[in-house]
Amino acid sequence: MRQPAVAGQFYPLRPENLEKELKQCFEGLEIRERDILGAVCPHAGYVYSGRVAAYVYAALSKADTYVLFGPNHTGYGSPVSVSIDTWKTPLGSLEVDRELAEGLSGSIIDMDELGHRYEHSIEVQLPFLQYRFDHDFRILPICLGMQDEETATEVGSLIANLVSKSGKKVTFIASSDFTHYQPANLARKTDEEIIEAILNLDVSGIYESLYRRNASVCGYGPISAMLTASKKLGATRAELLKYSNSGEVSGDMNAVVGYAAIVVE
Repeated sequence: MRQPAVAGQFYPLRPENLEKELKQCFEGLEIRERDILGAVCPHAGYVYSGRVAAYVYAALSKADTYVLFGPNHTGYGSPVSVSIDTWKTPLGSLEVDRELAEGLSGSIIDMDELGHRYEHSIEVQLPFLQYRFDHDFRILPICLGMQDEETATEVGSLIANLVSKSGKKVTFIASSDFTHYQPANLARKTDEEIIEAILNLDVSGIYESLYRRNASVCGYGPISAMLTASKKLGATRAELLKYSNSGEVSGDMNAVVGYAAIVVE
């Protein structure tokens, strides 16, 4: 059982408080399901980025399995790891799609729990899925410590091939925040350039922008894996649903973190 690592920090620990906070995140948003293959969602504390994340979750439709790609902030575990534990949140437990996980045996992706144990990037997405779809789905959590273009595209291709053979309805979710601790105007300029590459489904373009701007987007590998997998399964367009930053909550526009909600169809 993978216990929550950041309940009570990034989101409320008590189920009733968590449900209340999630309800606030969705307030005024219409639940309008779309045929979404992939998405980018932020992973900061809900008070900062929960509203942005809700834009994606309000548009998601029910899938058999949600593949969650997250960056490894902690440095623990394998360079690329899949978890096969049951994941617990304050809203209940979620099972991993072991059939898909076992298909990764012998690949670049190791079965390794340590990379996931203290990592928040995937965990914070799960209560949103539970809020929308209860527990009637499975997850496949993949944590990327190595985020270079070659690794990310290999991971995305591997997953897409497995999903294609499985015949399951799967949605890919990349967990990432954008520019970290820059003035709001500079953060927006950097983020707009990288978001443009994402909207063009251009993985190489993402890396070119990252290097040119020395950008501090934390989940560029997960975004690239998600885009690669989505494109292999027929994605042709992407849309930015919402962009915001932490300063809009904290009032400090001198050192913000950027957040984007993007869907790929």
